[in-house]
Amino acid sequence: MKVTRIQIIARGLGNCCPNCGQRTLFRVGTWFETNQECPSCGLKIERDEGFFLGSLSLNYGVTLVGFLTPVALLAYNEIIGTTLAIILAGVGSIVFPALFYRSSRSWWLMNYYFFFPHHLPANQRAVQDHEDDNT
Repeated sequence: MKVTRIQIIARGLGNCCPNCGQRTLFRVGTWFETNQECPSCGLKIERDEGFFLGSLSLNYGVTLVGFLTPVALLAYNEIIGTTLAIILAGVGSIVFPALFYRSSRSWWLMNYYFFFPHHLPANQRAVQDHEDDNT
């Protein structure tokens, strides 16, 4: 393999293309628009309908565990007041997922290619005439 699993993880955590490592997952000047494909290497980023529902679930889970649970624990232990906790939870449940959006999309691609690194164009070899290209 030309692109190792370690490289896939590093590129995913850095919001980079899993194939070439360039910062090309999102359109320049936008926060939420994903490129259809990587301008550097041509990797198809926008995949099948529903592929990124996993990133939505990932974003939801990180928001719940990483943000809302600590706020609830702080309120439960009376470190912060209930009113402040409700305000933090309300504002944070909108702002935190928006800020984490890019990372969740990148991490979802990272998870996919971590388990299927042979699907990256950089890791594919030429198919012989007698071979099936779906393996």
